[in-house]
Amino acid sequence: MNQSIKIDPYGFREYDARWLYEKDINAEGIINLGKGFGAQIIKHTKLSNPRVIVGHDYRSYSEEIKTALKNGLISSGCFVEDIGLSLSPMVYFAQFNLNADAVAMVTASHNENGWTGVKMGIKKGLTHAPEEMAELKKITLDKKFITGNGKEKQIKDFQKIYKKDLIDKNKIKKKIKAVVACGNGTAGIFAPDILRGIGCEVIELDCNLDWTFPKYNPNPEDLEMLHAIAKAVKENNADIGFGFDGDGDRVGVIDNKGNEIFSDKIGLLIARNLSLLHKNSKFVVDVKSTGLYKNDEILNQNNCETIYWKTGHSHIKRKVNSEKALAGFEKSGHFFFNQPLGYGYDDGINSAIQVCHLLDNENKKMSQIIDKLPKTFQSPTMAPFCKDEEKYNVVDLLVESIKKIKENKTKIDNQVIKEVLTVNGIRFSFEDGSWGLIRASSNKPSLVVVTESPTSDDRKLKIFKFIDEMLQKTGKIGEYDQKI
Repeated sequence: MNQSIKIDPYGFREYDARWLYEKDINAEGIINLGKGFGAQIIKHTKLSNPRVIVGHDYRSYSEEIKTALKNGLISSGCFVEDIGLSLSPMVYFAQFNLNADAVAMVTASHNENGWTGVKMGIKKGLTHAPEEMAELKKITLDKKFITGNGKEKQIKDFQKIYKKDLIDKNKIKKKIKAVVACGNGTAGIFAPDILRGIGCEVIELDCNLDWTFPKYNPNPEDLEMLHAIAKAVKENNADIGFGFDGDGDRVGVIDNKGNEIFSDKIGLLIARNLSLLHKNSKFVVDVKSTGLYKNDEILNQNNCETIYWKTGHSHIKRKVNSEKALAGFEKSGHFFFNQPLGYGYDDGINSAIQVCHLLDNENKKMSQIIDKLPKTFQSPTMAPFCKDEEKYNVVDLLVESIKKIKENKTKIDNQVIKEVLTVNGIRFSFEDGSWGLIRASSNKPSLVVVTESPTSDDRKLKIFKFIDEMLQKTGKIGEYDQKI
């Protein structure tokens, strides 16, 4: 007897799809997702047999899910080219290298065990935007499928091609000793080899594959992972520490003294370095990122423009593409490099390579380079629980409240709100350059809260307290994943 189809509508997120496997979606549901995506690809490409690159990460159930997804795609008429165990950027690269029509990567990225998901794209270098996700959701749930005769092909040894592409064009002169941490996720079979290939001395930390993630979740925003890297950097007298997420599209950075450098500040350092060679460039950063980009002395000297945009890898890479920006940076560690540095998509290993180029160009330690930036006091990204069906309404309420506070010139910690940006939730800034952000998470039932002050740690804390008090008054907020 056929298994009944299970597919929770809330799994269709802003720009990818994520579910708890078996609880929210089952294999039959995944097959239908494949059928839905196949129908969508055929609609957009106007091809009866579009070629689709498919890969999967190293979780116990990912290959099973990939098989179900492929079955759905093939039944629609798609010609599936399976590149095997992959990173998300390797799948994106394969679309360029093999000139395919679409991609589907089975991964839950940094989400905890039990989660699965699919990152999808049709146009080269871009993943689904909210409009395309909404379309996919409707096709899949309404079962507006297409029947065709597809087929499957295994692409052997594509890992080597991906590694070679990054190694060959990124050799460094200086010997850099790097701790490379992968949290036992898929990046473990890529990052050490590639960084050694460009000329680094690599100290591996949790690079053996283990889908139970025995030590910590592979998430470069997770303090547990960052603390483990910091310890290894100091013990090994390393120049730099890199932490990669589960599907290798993000990186976290620790300096030679064991200090965490938030990714938005790493982005600013990379942007500064790139601006010396690429004057008049544009950079795109997400709304969670430091306010330092706007008034940066070196970027301004080189006539570079910074655009703040919606958080989310799909949003930033599309903005980088449409603005023809040289690079884009997210506070979460997604970095995007356009030609000649990359293909426009997010690749955590390429991001680490750009940090190595920064170190290669400067005759200084990473701690000395970061010290050249103005000091700011930043919170980590904090995520209080909020139901998927309620989170956007909660944010809308707070947007209206903060707009009124600005209009009425009500003082918060003795300062008025000077500016609000509402491209993604609300980012509100004060006269002294301090700011706070509240937005809905695009891939989990939670909100996102970030604060920063250029004046003091106390000021940062007070802005957070102001946000938290507003959130608590809604009665819709649960526990935070981490708090300052």
